Amino acid sequence: MARRIAAAAAYGGGGIGLLGVGFAGLLLTEAKLAEIQLNTLKGEPPRADGVYGEAFASGEEPPLLMGVLGDSTAAGFGVDRGRDTPGALLAGGIASVAERPVRLMVAAVNGAASDDLERQLGVLLAAEPALDIALVMIGANDVTQRIKLADSVRLLGETVRRLRAAGAEVVVGTCPDLGTIAPVRPPLRTLARRASRQLAAAQTIAVVDSGGRSVSLGALLGPEFEHRPEMFASDRYHPSAQGYQTAAMALLPSMCAALEIWPEEERADALRGEGVLPVARAAAQAAGLGGTEVAGAAVAGAEAGPRGRWALLKHRRRRILPEVAEPEPAAADGAAEGDSATSGNSHAVGADAPAT
Repeated sequence: MARRIAAAAAYGGGGIGLLGVGFAGLLLTEAKLAEIQLNTLKGEPPRADGVYGEAFASGEEPPLLMGVLGDSTAAGFGVDRGRDTPGALLAGGIASVAERPVRLMVAAVNGAASDDLERQLGVLLAAEPALDIALVMIGANDVTQRIKLADSVRLLGETVRRLRAAGAEVVVGTCPDLGTIAPVRPPLRTLARRASRQLAAAQTIAVVDSGGRSVSLGALLGPEFEHRPEMFASDRYHPSAQGYQTAAMALLPSMCAALEIWPEEERADALRGEGVLPVARAAAQAAGLGGTEVAGAAVAGAEAGPRGRWALLKHRRRRILPEVAEPEPAAADGAAEGDSATSGNSHAVGADAPAT
């Protein structure tokens, strides 16, 4: 089913088909050259766990609890300061909108694909079983490691269902567009872009079916970044601090809407190209336009129609993020160095694999 959904939502026509020996050899050579150019960043993402927006603490309400799962982009690889990671940026943004502190826990690690989500979720729920909201950013490594689409979609759907069962709202940033990475040349670029969009569309359907919301992150490495080198870190693959801020601005409205603290109404605005569609059609549209949210909807009280589940496609207005301060050491519950969910995952080190 996941394969059929992705094929229906894919861009650029049907499947790739059988490759000739010469063409396959060219792709292999290009992949090796891209790998050499991309594997330049070393080390680990900065730690970002802690409480953000402490100025809003009143003693009446405890902090909102937020978890982050996923790969190196979820963890913020490519920046030097914890406050520049997407988790920190979003925690600060949510605190500002809700006027309430947000306690952030990051379980995302470098190099992770969807098959690592179950382990990350176990770490996160063991530390905090009552999350208010979770952010998942995953997919690039599923493409580069050639994980089966059906497996990627199933694993993500299971993660969203478990988070929802635990009471958390869930927002998933879908697979970014790997076809715009500078060292990846045509025709490899065309194949990487097609595979990225296929996975993003299939992820959207799985997320909505499992009770979450998806936000297309094609713009994370897509048209908004394509001609702006300052959006990338030195490896020209991972986002820079400015790049992460742009991505966080696209995610913040959906996360606030999931928490019911966003001022916009949930109904569709036809003038902005929004509407209720069958989920496969909504997923196809979202995969080609970064920052598009897709969430479950109902028509005449029914969640599904003759073409499957209904989904609301929205283009939420972005909001400038507030200045984020580093949390105080005590805000991380006094955890000793090396005891956090992030540092406990040291088996997954190094930059994510480039598109292959």
